Amino acid sequence: MSKLAHLLLEQDGPVATLTLNRPERLNAYTTAMGIELFSTLAELDAKDDVRVILITGAGRAFCAGADLEPKGATFSGERTWQSAAELQQRVAPWRLRTPIIAVINGPAVGIGATLPLSWDLRIASDRARMGFVFTRRGILPEAGSTWLLPRLVGLAKAMDLLLTGRILGAQEALDYGLVSRVVPHDDLMTVAREMARDIAENTAPLSVALTRTLLWQQLLEADPVAAKAREDELFYWLGKQADAAEGVTAFLEKRAPAWTLSKNQRAPGEDEPR
Repeated sequence: MSKLAHLLLEQDGPVATLTLNRPERLNAYTTAMGIELFSTLAELDAKDDVRVILITGAGRAFCAGADLEPKGATFSGERTWQSAAELQQRVAPWRLRTPIIAVINGPAVGIGATLPLSWDLRIASDRARMGFVFTRRGILPEAGSTWLLPRLVGLAKAMDLLLTGRILGAQEALDYGLVSRVVPHDDLMTVAREMARDIAENTAPLSVALTRTLLWQQLLEADPVAAKAREDELFYWLGKQADAAEGVTAFLEKRAPAWTLSKNQRAPGEDEPR
């Protein structure tokens, strides 16, 4: 993996932690940061020894949104922004095999609020604030948020958040369903690592990969009969694999399971990674 300019990367066993690392700018997002982030996520996702990815911010912010240093030209560089957006499609949530936990340690505004919507779990410090401020900057919500947010919190709440662009405190973000947990700031990384370790140590890699991709893919499926058929197909296929027998045997023998299947193994009907 190449040297990172805008991120910090640490791997502790099966848990990788990516830290947005522009604390002097409150981790404000640039195209270069985005390209580095999405490329690194793709590389980590391909590694069998990475079971969970944590993403957080250096310093007192998670991400203060787009870097406004270009001032009035901030959002006019269509070609530059598009290059990052195209790369982002490689790590669309329905394509990844590895759970991502957003660890929101402080203000998460603009793209700092929309990017975590496409990750699997979001936990927040009690100091965190979130805001979809796009209409207050004369632009539109991005990063797929006009599709994702209504599915996560419902249309009425999405309208409230996207049309007003107001800032939510951590408790309101929890009440709205934007995050699944709010914890005391000093405990945030400890709790995040415990969540990641629980997944990495107690769940089967391929089971998690298929569960998370199926959940995302079912958002695209309008036919409940087709959705159930796909679920059944994967359930019965996975039930014949080695990890299914191992999971039951380990439980009955009261021991830790020894999983053997890769998270990157493809199930019937799955596309090969791009």
